[in-house]
Amino acid sequence: MINPHSKDNLNHPEAVIATGNYKKGEIVEVKLLDLGDKNQCYGQLQDGMSVFAQGPCAVGDTVKAVILKVKKRFLVSRMIEVVEPSPHRVEPQCAHFGVCGGCKWQHLKYTEQLRLKQKQVRDALERIGKFRSPEIASCLPASELFGYRNKLVFSFGDNRSLTSKSANSRNERGFALGFHSSGNHAAVVNIDSCDIASEEMNIALKTTRTFCLKHKKRLPVYSSRSRVGELRKLILRKGEYTGEFMVNIVTSTWQPKLMKEFSETLQSALGGRLTTFVNNVSETRRVTAVGNREFTVYGPGYITDKLGEYVYRISANSFFQTNTVQAERLYLQILESARLKREDVVYDLYCGTGSITLFIARHCRKVLAVEAAESSVLDARENARRHGIENCSFIKLDLRNIKNIQGKMRSFGKPNIIITDPPRTGMHSETVQTLLKIAPEIIIYVSCNPAFLARDGQMLCGNGDYKLTHVQPVDMFPQTNHIESIARFERAD
Repeated sequence: MINPHSKDNLNHPEAVIATGNYKKGEIVEVKLLDLGDKNQCYGQLQDGMSVFAQGPCAVGDTVKAVILKVKKRFLVSRMIEVVEPSPHRVEPQCAHFGVCGGCKWQHLKYTEQLRLKQKQVRDALERIGKFRSPEIASCLPASELFGYRNKLVFSFGDNRSLTSKSANSRNERGFALGFHSSGNHAAVVNIDSCDIASEEMNIALKTTRTFCLKHKKRLPVYSSRSRVGELRKLILRKGEYTGEFMVNIVTSTWQPKLMKEFSETLQSALGGRLTTFVNNVSETRRVTAVGNREFTVYGPGYITDKLGEYVYRISANSFFQTNTVQAERLYLQILESARLKREDVVYDLYCGTGSITLFIARHCRKVLAVEAAESSVLDARENARRHGIENCSFIKLDLRNIKNIQGKMRSFGKPNIIITDPPRTGMHSETVQTLLKIAPEIIIYVSCNPAFLARDGQMLCGNGDYKLTHVQPVDMFPQTNHIESIARFERAD
């Protein structure tokens, strides 16, 4: 994968500094040769000038593109026409494809998706992490290519994207409910249904739109510009194996009578499949999917789901892998990469609801699980209690300073294996330094962003403290460019 802003790209075999005069708005024809940064594709003009094309492109396409920016070493463009399609193209099944900001790879054969995902991991490790010929296994495929999500976050917006046919057919001004527009995060595309969602999610989505429009005066869309309004986010969660279903709406204030009416409307539409409805209230200026306060309107306020032999409690704001079936395969691969022994002491960082913790608990002596979100820690403790697992300790802790965990290390014991599963932005540099000071024999890094895996991996290995021995990509998100991977780092003695 090529980053247009990286000096390393000057060493790419296709990269040449061109001398041609190009202008913004000019149309060029280019063959796309490789993936670019931020889901762009990379090509090269006859004079050697590099071109990065935005839009629903595919490696192997020859396209016409309009120039958006002219830089010294490259052009940024937007595809306007496919002149000759890539042999890897297929017809996307979603009516919102190309407009919606999700599922950007629906136009690619699944075998090509897997190839490119493995290549993303390799390119990031080699170009960002400076690893030479890292051992990267073939990408583990998903069994379900659609309808696989157990959680979706929809946005409310007052600045609609009007490029979708279905959005154009509506007459609702100042209202949208769906996903952010591709290339324009300020705009929201109205979504009737989502192909990677469950049936319950699509019913709840339509019901929410109808209800909110009916009560538009009391439920105006929150504007991040004016800082006024109510509707912020709609989060839907379903237990893959339990069938339990949660609707969580994020608003600016708590309106109990209206939320009770909304709950009853959802129950009627879902025919009893709704098991809990919660209202998160956010008083912050930023539009986030987490509230400052939470009100349970219907049901217990959480759902449960299974991974292997374990049943997990999942609250509205707790982290849980969004593809349950593939999460099981991911965790089995973690076990395989870690090669746990009965006497091992393991630390599980960014543990969420304890899904990895419980999965590995019976394969080692004990596990210290660390998480920053209090709701996740409470869920994790409850999950362990319900399964009678007593060799796990869950703590709420900031790992950026070694002093924060030194006391716990003395009482719990120093780990010989650390498993870390950070968010998309990777670990804070001070957290990496904490890991280097703890110095376990093995670090298993579970990543959903190859670039930050490469960055953090370079910090772990740059001074010779650790060596990267193996990486296993796992496809958790078919039809998208996202890829999960498990990297094994061994201490270099």
